[in-house]
Amino acid sequence: MADYYLWIKAAHIIAVIAWMAGLLYLPRLFVYHCEAEAGSARSEMLKLMERRLLRAIMTPAMILAFLFGAALIHIVGFNGAWLHAKLALVLALAASHGLMARWCRDFAEDRNQRSQRFYRVANEVPTVVMFAIVILAVVKPF
Repeated sequence: MADYYLWIKAAHIIAVIAWMAGLLYLPRLFVYHCEAEAGSARSEMLKLMERRLLRAIMTPAMILAFLFGAALIHIVGFNGAWLHAKLALVLALAASHGLMARWCRDFAEDRNQRSQRFYRVANEVPTVVMFAIVILAVVKPF
């Protein structure tokens, strides 16, 4: 498996990029969806976009990121406090993903109760967590 380390690492990075793209875009769709009247053509289009983004891109990308990440840990070992911190932050991203899936269901059932401002703030959380993960993975400060 070590012979494939760089290929696995590349696949992991690609999966993470796809997952992060969704984590950064889906809350923006929610902001737009707040403006749309329930049952309108725009609302229905946004429901479709949200569902496809979540099911066809984000969730498969998250699963692949986890699988390739686990393979990398299997190859190099579970060493360093930086890795423990990084994995805790990855779990925070997974929790964010789960919350977004719930919000997507709320919009799909026309029962969203949150404001645009809420989703604008929620949109920043994955960005901040991503910065910390990248710094931990590249700098390995501890």
